[in-house]
Amino acid sequence: MQVMLLGRSLEERAKLKASSDMNELLSLISTQSRLVITSSDNNTAADSVLSPDSICINVPVDEIRAGDSLLVLPGETFPVDGSVLAGRSVVDESMLTGESLPVFKEEGCSVSAGTINWDGPLRIKASSTGSNSTISKIVRMVEDAQGNAAPVQRLADAIAGPFVYTIMSLSAVTFAFWYYVGSHIFPDVLLNDIAGPDGDPLALSLKLAVDVLVVSCPCALGLATPTAILIGTSLGAKRGYLIRGGDVLERLASIDYVALDKTGTLTEGRPVVSGVASLRYEEQEVLKLAAAVEKTATHPIAKAIVNEADALNLETPETRGQLTEPGFGTLAEIDGRLVAVGALEWVSRRFQKKKDSSDVVKLESYLDNKLSSTSSTSRYSKTVVYVGREGEGIIGAIAISDCLRQDAEFTVARLQEKGIKTVLLSGDREGAVATVAKSVGIESKSTNYSLSPEKKLEFISNLQSSGHRVAMVGDGINDAPSLAQADVGIALKIEAQENAASNAASVILVRNKLSHVVDALSLAQATMSKVYQNLAWAIAYNVISIPIAAGVLLPQYDFAMTPSLSGGLMALSSIFVVSNSLLLQLHKSETSGNS
Repeated sequence: MQVMLLGRSLEERAKLKASSDMNELLSLISTQSRLVITSSDNNTAADSVLSPDSICINVPVDEIRAGDSLLVLPGETFPVDGSVLAGRSVVDESMLTGESLPVFKEEGCSVSAGTINWDGPLRIKASSTGSNSTISKIVRMVEDAQGNAAPVQRLADAIAGPFVYTIMSLSAVTFAFWYYVGSHIFPDVLLNDIAGPDGDPLALSLKLAVDVLVVSCPCALGLATPTAILIGTSLGAKRGYLIRGGDVLERLASIDYVALDKTGTLTEGRPVVSGVASLRYEEQEVLKLAAAVEKTATHPIAKAIVNEADALNLETPETRGQLTEPGFGTLAEIDGRLVAVGALEWVSRRFQKKKDSSDVVKLESYLDNKLSSTSSTSRYSKTVVYVGREGEGIIGAIAISDCLRQDAEFTVARLQEKGIKTVLLSGDREGAVATVAKSVGIESKSTNYSLSPEKKLEFISNLQSSGHRVAMVGDGINDAPSLAQADVGIALKIEAQENAASNAASVILVRNKLSHVVDALSLAQATMSKVYQNLAWAIAYNVISIPIAAGVLLPQYDFAMTPSLSGGLMALSSIFVVSNSLLLQLHKSETSGNS
């Protein structure tokens, strides 16, 4: 019973910590903001972020009101929800939409608190602040979903409580029956050794009553669940998936739907260079020029290009006069000539020589053929940046993609083999989501795109209302409400910024392997199988042994248990339960050779 109480207290402690840690989401929002103050009769030009007479004052975010004008510099997070008044930049919205590539923002575009401004300064008009901001709503949705989780029915606990009082009552009934009734109806029972040399009905009744007390085994009932749960959770931890409590294992074992996020779950979640094309130069030459231009830029596409050049040990040439135009590209001088990297139209306009449409078509065709011929499944969420040089125009193109995880297709196929239906829930655009779904084997009717965190939560809630047991697999803040709402939330642990997903989830894949979803399901099913075996044994043992201990075989077969035999059987019953649970350690991982 002490083991049960210890396990219960640890589970409650984990749940309380998971709920309170959701407040760490709010730390993503800056506590300070730059309030822009201008004269009332001044109209700032549309292409100017600040007017000459504007001043910026640092004020706490709590003091910002709807309608206030704020300045957000590159590298900063947006302190409030709002709309862009002036400036152009690209914004990392992965924490809300899951899209790994940055989104271009200009006048009139909406921005959300907690997202990151990458390139240029933006002046925004606050629309929602404090508890009304998008990220605050996510926190509330997570807390509400956690609070509405259905309690697990603990069969062993329900039986073990009344069991003791029932046995005491049966023992008293046994004594009364044999002392007042049984010894008179069946006088031959007094000849049994259990009645003593004098055939004393009092000795007979006392020994049979004690046999009932001793042979009954509430310990087996009490140990049936916690021993299997303890071994199952510890085995999972050793293999890299942390399972928060026995109730999670019970729900996980009965899952019939698995909802999967796209970016960071089925895909790696970070942009990488997936292809380089050039009609006149070596691919490495184009990559060297692009990496040199993008070396001091901070946005994800620039980092992907620089990382690829570093991985190939390419020496990048020196640059001068670097200039970045937010949302379009970067320009720098290399060996006396300007080199531009960015969007096609923007790069073409940088130079007098106009783009040759046939060359562009050839570059794109070459990239598509190259990506389709690779086995790296790296053509998803693809973005193409172009490289141009003064006097030559477009000289090459670089494809930036979010690669599919190596074990994504295997994981989906294995889940489907188990009879578990898989659905894809993503905030990304339709084309990228459909491509990933097709590649991993998820049907188009089970593919959902452009979903906000609220829509994901609503989708899972609808499945639950239809009687399904749903597991949600995600990795980002935008998945946190869905992870909390699902019967079982499974989070891939990638970066510290994504603690929100881990805090909302009840299973954490600490080794960041998607295939561990299959292992966790298999382990949960094996663990619950042991729990049911233990419960079946404990109940069957008591149903058979208690009547025998009460003397049901004594009149016809002259057989009665002794207190020492009863004690031995009781101990063996507990040993069987513990030993059967220990066999769970022999459970094999289903994906050890395929991860």
